[in-house]
Amino acid sequence: MAKRKDARVTVILECNGCIRNGFKRVSTGISRYITQKNRHNTPSQLELRKFCPYCYKHTIHREIKK
Repeated sequence: MAKRKDARVTVILECNGCIRNGFKRVSTGISRYITQKNRHNTPSQLELRKFCPYCYKHTIHREIKK
């Protein structure tokens, strides 16, 4: 069976607050969420406000490459 090019793709969202905020701050981990987006409606990178359990607040999570 041939795969067709679907409009919906799976993307990974990663917290911007946890990503290396300097060497003096020790991070216990990086918050990541998995979601789907429509490639035709949203060609740019997806940004959503989600809760980060490591920062203990709602932060912007940006799409990363697989």
